[in-house]
Amino acid sequence: MTAIELLFISLGLGMDAFAVSICKGLVMKKSSLKSGIIVGIYFGLFQAVMPIIGYVFSKSFSTLFQNIDHWIAFFLLTILGINMIKETIKQDRGLNLSEGTTFQDMVGVSIATSIDALAVGITFAFLKISIIKPVIIIGLLTFLLSFMGVFIGNKFGAKFKDKAQIFGGVILILIGIKILIEHLT
Repeated sequence: MTAIELLFISLGLGMDAFAVSICKGLVMKKSSLKSGIIVGIYFGLFQAVMPIIGYVFSKSFSTLFQNIDHWIAFFLLTILGINMIKETIKQDRGLNLSEGTTFQDMVGVSIATSIDALAVGITFAFLKISIIKPVIIIGLLTFLLSFMGVFIGNKFGAKFKDKAQIFGGVILILIGIKILIEHLT
């Protein structure tokens, strides 16, 4: 996997957290450096840990799926991308956001925005990609996007969140197609 592909996957995963961070900033009366850092840490940490969980789980079963791993990667990334786009169009993410940044306020929404990262970890295991570098990049990029999202949401409102969600979904679909084409040719 090239550095550009890894960057795009990280960006695609981070867009979900970015969109929710915009919403989080939208409901805050006034954003602060502390609130931006807390939101960034939660989303970045969960986006970094979930691929590890998926990777470790999948490594146990990767030899069973060796001949179809590219199809699995394609379907997982495509389904994730389609779901991200579909959720945006539906306008109902089921997230009840408060302006708080306590553990209770952040853990549920952090898990919800990082489930797709779990599937990406599974994909990395099937493709035999080392997990260390991707996890660091995913976590850091998600932290930065989420940190910025709080301030963008607080300043500009919901103008960007739908575009970010759709962009992230399209990126995941395109990478899934690329993986499939590479393994079929």
